[in-house]
Amino acid sequence: MHFEWGDDATMLQHLGEDDHVIGAVVPPLFQVSTFVFDNLDDFEQMANLPEGKHAYSRITNPTVRILEKKVAALEHAEEARIFSSGMAATSTAILSCVKAGDHVIGIDSLYGPTRKFLEYLGKFGVEHTQVDGRDPQTIFDAVRPNTKLVCLESPSSLVFRLQDLGAVAEFCRPRGIATMIDNTYGLTIQRPLELGIDIVVHSASKMIGGHSDVVAGALATSKARIDAIMGAELELLGSIISPFPAWLMIRGLRTLPLRLDRTRATANTVADFIASRPEVETVMHLGRPEFEQADLVKKQMSGTAGLFSFLPRTNDRRKIKAFVEALSMFKLGVSWGGHESLVVASKVKPIGWSEERYVIRLCLGLEAPEDLIRDLERALPHLA
Repeated sequence: MHFEWGDDATMLQHLGEDDHVIGAVVPPLFQVSTFVFDNLDDFEQMANLPEGKHAYSRITNPTVRILEKKVAALEHAEEARIFSSGMAATSTAILSCVKAGDHVIGIDSLYGPTRKFLEYLGKFGVEHTQVDGRDPQTIFDAVRPNTKLVCLESPSSLVFRLQDLGAVAEFCRPRGIATMIDNTYGLTIQRPLELGIDIVVHSASKMIGGHSDVVAGALATSKARIDAIMGAELELLGSIISPFPAWLMIRGLRTLPLRLDRTRATANTVADFIASRPEVETVMHLGRPEFEQADLVKKQMSGTAGLFSFLPRTNDRRKIKAFVEALSMFKLGVSWGGHESLVVASKVKPIGWSEERYVIRLCLGLEAPEDLIRDLERALPHLA
């Protein structure tokens, strides 16, 4: 049976699920390593199996393929592959674009381990340069004759800096420079591939999983790039996802639109409250009218997500510590996009800042916003 859908909510319930194995309304979990063949002719074509046929779950698996089809559709990509972590997807994407002697440009507010991976590649003769990225000219000015990749994260998930994706893609593509973006925040509300970006990666542990019970990554791009990655980095590095976490993510995706709507609305409400407090200097939330890149948000995004940061007026660690430890509903922990609300406090100095400052990030979960605000009301006086 062929399904048609008008939006993501319908697609996530049906895409890839045409075959109801023995009548099961939910696709079964194919927790299997090896698939057998009926004859030698088919076995000898193992490297060129058609869609729906599998040989070994290190390469493809029926459960994982359902998830990959849904993620590709969410990103409007020709193909997607799921990995064992967000860093597995990110490092695979980067390695697929560079070799010894090449140069990579990355924005300086990239996810920390991504920045570390670019530094790590130095031991293999791959250079990299960090730039601000808010003005695309800072990227253009950093290009060298050997530049092969630009790594973006828009918005970056701590200080929420955006890059003009269309402008960067328009500059890079004719020069043979690949572009990659971490679009974890932008899931469903930003279409980087349609703006000309070559590769999209996600920490699927966040909103794709949605329940803080899986670690995974996703990579979405053209079929040609996926085919090249399949025969090289994916097969050789072995950073595949197991069937069970993929099955959990299929389940989690069914409620994605509902979760996004709820956490977005809660974040907007809590951000309004935070902005009204005297202990707060700046709220870094894409939906706020005073957000410094509000015009770019409107240009390339259709909404916001349940995550934002704020700068407290104080930079006193004792006060920051007292604040985060006074919270009871917001738990102190990394990651975001799950059902629970989280807080992190990090001291950073991105390009353009005169000193290191504590940034406090709030991930909004599925709790009632009134309860979260009461929790913050009790803790915020510690920042005074």
